[in-house]
Amino acid sequence: MNKETLNIEGMTCAACATRIEKTLKKLDGMESASVNFATEKATISYDKKKLDRNQIEKSIIAIGYKLVTEDSSKIYNHDREKKDKEIKILWIKFIISAIFAIPLLYIAMAPMITFITLPFPSFIDPMHHQLRYALVELILVIPVVLVGYKFYTVGYKTLFAKSPNMDSLIAIGTTAAILYSIYNTILIAKGDYELVHALYYETAGVIIALILLGKFLESVSKGKTSEAIKKLMGLAPRVALIERDGTEKEIPIEEVVVGDIIIVKPGAKIPVDGIITTGNTAIDESMLTGESMPIDKKTGDTVYAASINTTGTIKFEATKVGNETALAQIIKLVEEAQGSKAPIAKMADIVSGYFVPIVCIIALVAGLLWFIGTKDLEFSIKIFISVLVIACPCALGLATPTAIMVGTGKGAENGILIKGGEALEIAHKINTIVFDKTGTITEGKPEVTDIITFTSIAKEELLQITASAQKYSEHPLGQAIVNEAINQNISFSTVENFNSLTGRGIKAIVEDKKVLVGNLKLINEFHIPVDQENFELDRLASEGKTPMYVVIDGILSGIIAVADTVKKNSKHAIAKLHQMGIEVVMITGDNKKTAEAIAKQVHLDRVLSEVLPQDKSEEVKKLQHENKRVAMVGDGINDAPALAQADIGIAIGNGTDVAIESADIVLMRSDLMDVPTAIELSKKTIMNIKENLFWAFGYNVIGIPVAAGVLYLFGGPLLNPMIGAVAMSLSSVSVLTNALRLKRFKIKNERIKNYEK
Repeated sequence: MNKETLNIEGMTCAACATRIEKTLKKLDGMESASVNFATEKATISYDKKKLDRNQIEKSIIAIGYKLVTEDSSKIYNHDREKKDKEIKILWIKFIISAIFAIPLLYIAMAPMITFITLPFPSFIDPMHHQLRYALVELILVIPVVLVGYKFYTVGYKTLFAKSPNMDSLIAIGTTAAILYSIYNTILIAKGDYELVHALYYETAGVIIALILLGKFLESVSKGKTSEAIKKLMGLAPRVALIERDGTEKEIPIEEVVVGDIIIVKPGAKIPVDGIITTGNTAIDESMLTGESMPIDKKTGDTVYAASINTTGTIKFEATKVGNETALAQIIKLVEEAQGSKAPIAKMADIVSGYFVPIVCIIALVAGLLWFIGTKDLEFSIKIFISVLVIACPCALGLATPTAIMVGTGKGAENGILIKGGEALEIAHKINTIVFDKTGTITEGKPEVTDIITFTSIAKEELLQITASAQKYSEHPLGQAIVNEAINQNISFSTVENFNSLTGRGIKAIVEDKKVLVGNLKLINEFHIPVDQENFELDRLASEGKTPMYVVIDGILSGIIAVADTVKKNSKHAIAKLHQMGIEVVMITGDNKKTAEAIAKQVHLDRVLSEVLPQDKSEEVKKLQHENKRVAMVGDGINDAPALAQADIGIAIGNGTDVAIESADIVLMRSDLMDVPTAIELSKKTIMNIKENLFWAFGYNVIGIPVAAGVLYLFGGPLLNPMIGAVAMSLSSVSVLTNALRLKRFKIKNERIKNYEK
């Protein structure tokens, strides 16, 4: 299946998004399609054998929308320019409409105000010059209608295509008001002067002006919801200083290729990802990780695009450019997350899809019933217009995506990448978190602490044989033994027939000696006798050290103990999770005693020890069978099956981890305090979505019956269509404003520096 994100132009409300989504889903070969009105993007998955991009584009154009087909950076610039231009045009349109709508409203309302005498032009006095009065109103409403022409072109086009949207409601309502008023103007010209009180030009004019104001405010607010992407896009430098053929020259960032040698001076930004070849410095990577302290870098270390070189001049070789850089991957993840839908949005989408046709029916039925009951056409038209104008599918369509955009953006600003609306929604339901031990709760940089021999072999020889055997192992514990040998300047011996035994250890031949190095499972597998009562084993286990048994030619010759220190903030993160009512579990391949020693240090609720990597997902499944909502936190590589099995997979690591497919949430720094922060952000976002949906549904549930005259039927007030237009505009703006409150979300976790005080 091919997955793509399409940029769509021309959507005016949630009903448009629903229509495009339905059209795409009908295409043969389309696996899934999700259209987001707030981001103006469609996320699709389709079979390339059955469907091509050209067919998809044609289907979108056929229903009146456009597809933007450029590379991501151009699309971003195009989007930004388009949105800025749209905001400017909407403001100009509102000003023009207001210039004509305000005098129109004054002319219409001033003669009706009796408690105060307002200045009024005598030549259009409705009591003496009825036709002039009507014609002046008609002349004033025409520019307003022309400024708001898109409501009519789009509204009627979608109506005739049997897929009406919000513009259709505005078009029908204001057209009814204007046509009824023109009809009455003709009758006034024929001498029926009483109809001067049955003109609704000001209703149409003011409604269009108010909705243009609402659209302007909505555009400004929508622009603010995507500020995270703007910030990320703005981080990358535009040029790079490179060294080619022995000379330095500055070139556009787009022209940098893999293998180029790039020079970065103090204070400059790193243009692309790469590996330092010359120099030492400190790099500010806060844009990637959110960590404020610069990180020391030396030859051989990796640097990332958009991070800032603070001290020394360095040269580095470009390894990733363009869309391959860590920054580009982050932007891609955030864009995908902001374009995705949370399960909670499904109800709103269903309602939005049927909303406009239902409102049209309600308006028509209400108008007819009032006409039958009162025989008053003017009154019935007022009801008809009020229902059409007050209804707002935009508030429903914006309720979920705007909150997700702000929530995921806020996370990205703080090094927490949430990959989609579904992950954001599920995270707040988590009641059990499973942590991998190595590199997650612990530093992941184990060191040799003890070398114990059981035969006449010397400690140095035991270390030499063991380190030689482990030299080809990629396991952190094996690497710790190799590093210890290097630190002691011990030379390595020749190794043959190296074999890694997953979850148990290794076996190899070191200078004709058959060597086994591993845990108790490996020793038992080869039936090597071990004195389990040995006090050394108990001591090592109680101190949280992992014993690596060394067997030479079938004899247990010694133990090399390795310890991995607990991260300084692990205990505090776990305490925070306990405060949130979340059970914390540790999963590890270590033996039970060692695992329990670590568990005591950080106050874990449960320990799953001696678990092979391939069995971690089964342990997660067992917890899920206990009716628990489980999150798995790991390094995203060895823990991939468990991350995928969990309700939420959380990969913890640095900027290179952003491409981990098995995780739902990626934490850019190895800081466990980001785990409770991610869950807290999820809770705040979901609460915000629920508030938005409550407001959007509540507004329509109350507003439409009031507009239909239900209160008036029982002696209450009748809603003026102009008040309905104000309420409709404010409903969308209110939802957007509420979503923007999430930008005030504070990262409350006091980080390591505070714990060390």
